[in-house]
Amino acid sequence: MLRRFRCFSAAASSPSTITESSSSAFNSHKKRLVFLGSPQVSACVLDALLCAASAPDSLFQIAAIVTQPPSGRDRSRKVMPSPVAQHALDRSFSSDLIFTPLKAGEEPFISSFRALEPDLCITAAYGNILPTTFLKIPSMGTVNIHPSLLPLYRGAAPVQRALQDGIRETGVSLAYTVRQLDAGPVISCEKVVVNDQIKAPELLDLLFTQGSKLLIRELPSIFDGSAKAKALAQDESKATLAPKITQEESWLSFDQNAVVLHNKVRAFAGWPGTRAKVLVIDEKSGQKNVTELKIITTRVYTRDDMKITDVDEVFFAKGSLIFSCGEGTSLEVLEVQLPGKKVVNAAAFWNGLRGQKLKRL
Repeated sequence: MLRRFRCFSAAASSPSTITESSSSAFNSHKKRLVFLGSPQVSACVLDALLCAASAPDSLFQIAAIVTQPPSGRDRSRKVMPSPVAQHALDRSFSSDLIFTPLKAGEEPFISSFRALEPDLCITAAYGNILPTTFLKIPSMGTVNIHPSLLPLYRGAAPVQRALQDGIRETGVSLAYTVRQLDAGPVISCEKVVVNDQIKAPELLDLLFTQGSKLLIRELPSIFDGSAKAKALAQDESKATLAPKITQEESWLSFDQNAVVLHNKVRAFAGWPGTRAKVLVIDEKSGQKNVTELKIITTRVYTRDDMKITDVDEVFFAKGSLIFSCGEGTSLEVLEVQLPGKKVVNAAAFWNGLRGQKLKRL
């Protein structure tokens, strides 16, 4: 597998090699589309495009796929192809036409890309900045699937930042790519209602699934040029940013309102997750230990039938750990994870304390 990936990396492929090896596979009457994406959510978009391209009346063919280079994933850190590359190979897409440049502006890659003579590029969570030299090559431009209602939440983490803000409605946008981040004219968008328990990975899956359907529906208008005519410029006065999440943001502070903490747990689910430090007290021996907990699933505590005498003490009620929070609110923690251990529900964790007290820090 690794040898194959070295073979189709941009640095190892020349324009003439690619053209000669692939020209016979292309139908000159169909538009030549290049797809760029990397994570699992991008694979669902690629799958929709591959299915649409295989239809007898398809207007296009996928000329190439561009994705992030193979990297170490999971706990084993075994070097693996990106989910998009793996999905393409599973669908018998030619490995010669899968490019994995470190940067999209690398000259060997740009030369190979230009030799493909693409009509249109589609991006979906590719994870690499596209330089002007790249954007000038496809004759019909580049269209991006962005999981927000642009101009809201431009940037690397639109879903996470939207959930962190506690929004009740978001969506997915189909927009032309320009050099300014996520600022191109919007072809179409679709709204999605957000419930207060959905987590970032689930919402990402939903939005990119909806985005795939929106893309397939709009492709004919993109190819005939009417999409560019109807695309609306974004209102810069309404633009908001969604900066990349950092590991340092994962800590929870129980001085904040429980609603703020619950939204953060949902937003940071998957990566980087949310963490809190608690104090485990053995009253018999007097021993005290600080323990780090990963907070997996929460909800805002709404019952007012519990009398709290010590705001720092963590209680257990009806299957949940109850943490006192800022502004007189409380947070129910339903699932936790100790370092190096599996995720467990609150009841299993509480039973494991064997009578020891738990206090927040």
